[in-house]
Amino acid sequence: QLQLVESGGGLVQPGGSLRLSCAASRGGLDYYHIGWFRQAPGKEREGVSCISSSGGNTNYVDSVKGRFTISRDNAKNTVYLQMNSLKPEDTAVYYCAADFRAGPCFRQATSYRYWGQGTQVTVSS
Repeated sequence: QLQLVESGGGLVQPGGSLRLSCAASRGGLDYYHIGWFRQAPGKEREGVSCISSSGGNTNYVDSVKGRFTISRDNAKNTVYLQMNSLKPEDTAVYYCAADFRAGPCFRQATSYRYWGQGTQVTVSS
């Protein structure tokens, strides 16, 4: 059973930055696609970004392109989501998820088997 733990959330002013981390409970994360998702109150969960197991494929939702960057450090069993130029509409609980597969990654929640508990990101002045 793979366990994921998110960290790095918090309160930030509009235009600020945060870096979220998704750490795995054990090694072998390099065999897993990782996705970042978010859910704001009253809204459906949204796939924000994903990175393939090899790191060679990434995908972003249009609303974060140019502002968010996903990356992975397999030696540390950790995936990051660097979020810059944050906007109030980025406020949500952010979740990372993993699935054991190869090929391109997808931002659909049904593509992922393992989920973290989430970390709150609040963008407000």
